[in-house]
Amino acid sequence: MNFRTQGFLALFTGDTGEIRSEVREQIDSKVSEWKEEGKAEIIPGVLFIDEVHMLDIECFSFLNRALENEMAPILVIATNRGITTIRGTNYRSPHGIPADFLDRLLIITTQPYTEEEIGKIIEIRCEEEDVEMSKDAKLLLTKIGVETSLRYAIHLITSAALVSLKRKGKMVEMEDISRVYQLFLDVKRSTQYLMEYQNQYMFNEVPGVGEEVESMQS
Repeated sequence: MNFRTQGFLALFTGDTGEIRSEVREQIDSKVSEWKEEGKAEIIPGVLFIDEVHMLDIECFSFLNRALENEMAPILVIATNRGITTIRGTNYRSPHGIPADFLDRLLIITTQPYTEEEIGKIIEIRCEEEDVEMSKDAKLLLTKIGVETSLRYAIHLITSAALVSLKRKGKMVEMEDISRVYQLFLDVKRSTQYLMEYQNQYMFNEVPGVGEEVESMQS
């Protein structure tokens, strides 16, 4: 907008420098003409949308129409939702994606990481974060990653390195991993802790939890 002669005054005149649809059509037709004559080659881009379940029904309708264009980019979407409600509607669908849009996609399945893969990822992360870790410590951290989550295990790398640095160790040992494992809870242990001591918090929104815990203790 600023390269135009009127500059920011275009905001007050209503001319914001947006390319008109007529101009877009002329450009598209010219590019198509060059493509047929062999003067140009159209290489589609890639559009990646993460957390695609956050889009509403109108966004999916727009994407449905946009994908019909021959110049449409390659669309890659990702989500971690199962059967859930499509935003903007009361209908439930796999991954929160409308069925007609889902039918256009090639679905790539994913599998949980194996223990060997988790160990390899932890080893790579240690190299990237410049953390020296003993073999036994890596095995313990791998076991933690299998029992809890890979993300939690990766978070413990830096924390364990700081604990090792505090005790002036040359590398991260099993005792450092055990120390940070006790200090920082994973989701499962945190949830269990909340369920046990829910009645001691200011707002107890889980009915009957306090009574059940007390009856179990008695």
